[in-house]
Amino acid sequence: MKKCMRRTILPFALLSITRLSAQEIYFPPTTGTQWETVDPASLGWCTENIPPLLDFLGDNNTKAFIILKDGRIAIEEYYGTFTQDSAWYWASAGKSLTAFLVGIAQADGLVDIDLPSSTYLGEGWTSCTQEQEAAITVRNQLTMTTGLDDGTTDTDCTDPACLQYLAPPGTRWAYHNAPYTKLDGVLQAATGQNLNSYVYTKLGLTTGMLGLYAPLGYNNVFFSTPRSMARFGLLALNRGVWTGNDILGDDAYFEAMTTPSQTLNNSYGYLWWLNGQASFMAPGSQIVFPGELAPNAPADMFSALGKNGQQLNVVPSQGLVVVRMGDVPQGEGAAVAILFNNNLWGYLNDVICTSTGVIPQDEPHDVSLFPFPASDLVRVNSNSRAVRSGELFASDGRHIPIELYNNTFDVSALAPGMYISRIHLVDGSVHQQRLQVLR
Repeated sequence: MKKCMRRTILPFALLSITRLSAQEIYFPPTTGTQWETVDPASLGWCTENIPPLLDFLGDNNTKAFIILKDGRIAIEEYYGTFTQDSAWYWASAGKSLTAFLVGIAQADGLVDIDLPSSTYLGEGWTSCTQEQEAAITVRNQLTMTTGLDDGTTDTDCTDPACLQYLAPPGTRWAYHNAPYTKLDGVLQAATGQNLNSYVYTKLGLTTGMLGLYAPLGYNNVFFSTPRSMARFGLLALNRGVWTGNDILGDDAYFEAMTTPSQTLNNSYGYLWWLNGQASFMAPGSQIVFPGELAPNAPADMFSALGKNGQQLNVVPSQGLVVVRMGDVPQGEGAAVAILFNNNLWGYLNDVICTSTGVIPQDEPHDVSLFPFPASDLVRVNSNSRAVRSGELFASDGRHIPIELYNNTFDVSALAPGMYISRIHLVDGSVHQQRLQVLR
């Protein structure tokens, strides 16, 4: 049994699928800069831990950071020359916006996600046979299960020659950018509007969320201010409703979008990343990692994540929206958005101390590695689940940094032998023990 968690899960918040009402949540005016704020101290947060959080963000090339609590701004910070009015790219966090727009189009009767994608894109949008292509649906595009080959030279390339058959749709999950990008064509064909016009008419006019898609190579990348990203997060927090206006218009679609969409990658909905699942897959990998996407974060969090640590986190149980925009965080490798997000929540837990729960200082962490000996994946077990980072030292003294994916790291590339592991926890403590690697 898990003895101590970094968060407190609110049962009714997790079980209920009822939208938050406008009386429970604040929505800023659609025009102007007015936005109500709330003092973190009045929320019972540990304000003495805000400076370390902001320092961590600054040290990791952050440009903008916002926390909304029930719609009100609790923390808002900008770095360098970046301001409230500066625009930045969402990168792949914009995928979640696309999923939202597809849901609106379906609610309006313009799209059916269970129809073949060729219904909207026309035949020959891939280099597959007619039968293979007809099996790919809009739902497969939303769930990253088209079966198209993500091992091509340019995974962004949307030319038919680049979209090649690899597996039957629905049998393989792969974070493949090109089939996702073709959803833009689905939307434009179905709605008769270009992307920027559709965003403005469906979201901008009603929520004040303004931004523009810009073509970058094969990609259409969304740019906006941090507050516009926060507005989108607030709309998602309230399940597609803004001040009583049901913008999404389909609660069943929202539920499907923010819950596991297939059994291959439990932590992926319709282009949203999901926390609290039993396992996850990362971009560019076919490995299924055990455990949650972000162990430091609330279990009900769903996230829009993009290149270089663009993040929009939504936590219904706590009424939180967390926005981070910036350049690539320092010291991170593959799947940077996933890794950085988990590290960020280590600091957030120290700030939002009454909501997430602070580990008593006299409680042992009981850190252990499993299995021992190991030959491939090693799991870091901690009753606090507050693991921040890790490193290994070989018998000759060599320092070997390790990348933790949900408290798991890979030793399959290491030479057999005995190593010393050092596991760093969020509270600053370090735990050291032996690790034997076998072949």
